[in-house]
Amino acid sequence: MLIWLVELADTFQIFNLFRYITFRTGAALFTSALIVFLFGPAMIASLRVRQGKGQPIRADGPQTHFKKAGTPTMGGLMILAGIIGGSLLWADLSNIYVVATLLVTLGFGAIGFYDDYLKVTKQTDKGFSGKARLGIEFLIAAIAVFFMMRIASATGQSANPNLGTSIAFPFFKDFLVDLGIFFVLFGAFVIVGAGNAVNLTDGLDGLAIVPVMIAAASFGAISYLVGNGVFANYLQINFVPGTGELVVILGAVIGAGLGFLWFNAPPAAIFMGDTGSLALGGLIGSVAVATKHEIVMVIIGGLFVMETLSVIIQVGFFKLTGRRVFLMAPIHHHFEKLGWTESQVVVRFWIIAVGLALLGLSTLKLR
Repeated sequence: MLIWLVELADTFQIFNLFRYITFRTGAALFTSALIVFLFGPAMIASLRVRQGKGQPIRADGPQTHFKKAGTPTMGGLMILAGIIGGSLLWADLSNIYVVATLLVTLGFGAIGFYDDYLKVTKQTDKGFSGKARLGIEFLIAAIAVFFMMRIASATGQSANPNLGTSIAFPFFKDFLVDLGIFFVLFGAFVIVGAGNAVNLTDGLDGLAIVPVMIAAASFGAISYLVGNGVFANYLQINFVPGTGELVVILGAVIGAGLGFLWFNAPPAAIFMGDTGSLALGGLIGSVAVATKHEIVMVIIGGLFVMETLSVIIQVGFFKLTGRRVFLMAPIHHHFEKLGWTESQVVVRFWIIAVGLALLGLSTLKLR
């Protein structure tokens, strides 16, 4: 559709609007939100009938969670429908960064869907085999990173011919560490880590989706600046031609997220499930790799990092000593055990996400 509209711009001046990333980002946001709003109720009703008992509740979880029994999961299907619909209509599908990012999003979404399916059908909180799941995620991510790496090297600046295989560091204009072909492993680790970090965060109504939208908005700004030679030169950040088009996908993420939040607001009518959390995390990770802002993602997505570290620390310390650091992990459950209400945890974590996003964006100017 986009190609057809752009061709019309040669004849009708009004269609020049479709050449602008900012306009198409707004259109993608509106389109994705509309898709979720229109088809969300029917999807929720269908999933409720098909799933019966809904998502299993952890037996060792906070007592307040047991009242959520029967709530359907796989709400990520709604989000994916919005993102893919908005992206297909408004993004440039000849752009390799767009294709690679959508590949990761759909691939991780499929893995999450299978995991949710096993949990619902077997009525257990144990789904897909951890090792097999991670292996497939790494394969999908590595393929995407390989193509992004090749296109970045092919279109890179003469001053940074190895940009595609290098890690860029915030605060330093020209400091790059060239990993060569091993950048595929690094990039895949970033994407898989991001996907699973968002997955661990998704444990309370609205907890994951708002920080994801905050991260999407932050990386939307980064993608636009990194993909624009004038702004990149002014801010002294690495110019990566073509990454500006990722703003359209991120706009679709925000729109789909807003639509989903309408139904996920407490008390949630549907849960995101692994279908949505893995896909959204993988998408954010892919954009971070494409824009050479992998390290900045650790700051912007600091809430997801905090949730992941709490699980790693809890499991590692328990294996070593037989004792626990937190009352329960991930850490949002720890605060519930301390007596915080669910809404207090969620809103306070949103505030943390906003603060970390602003901190991450500040690195664009500090050189």
